[in-house]
Amino acid sequence: MDDTTWTRLLAAARAARAHAHAPYSRFAVGAAVLDEQGRVFAGANAENAAYPQGWCAETAALAAMVSAGGRRVHAAVVVGVAADPVTPCGGCRQRLREFAADDTPVWSADLQQVRARFTLGQLLPASFGPQHLPRDPG
Repeated sequence: MDDTTWTRLLAAARAARAHAHAPYSRFAVGAAVLDEQGRVFAGANAENAAYPQGWCAETAALAAMVSAGGRRVHAAVVVGVAADPVTPCGGCRQRLREFAADDTPVWSADLQQVRARFTLGQLLPASFGPQHLPRDPG
């Protein structure tokens, strides 16, 4: 993937983070995914007073992609500001797995730089995915 595409992903995730709704944790996160058509979809975390009802930035980005007809994630970026690189939570790793292969790059960045580079397989080894289920359940 070229530098221009990564720049687009990073910019989209950073812009989404600026709109996060995080009044309880004050931990804003933005994410962006690249689909099979080269389109970028971004999302921000949105907390809820009933804590389990909130959603992660990655979930919002994936929902935007699916809503627009995207079906494959070719790359993902997560932007958060913390001492250690911010990576997708366990649930979001599994959500990404639904649409991405083990070798899909997942980058962690803050507002200034890329902090870490992973593949989805590194973040979610020996994962359960669509290939485990029969295509024709009949």
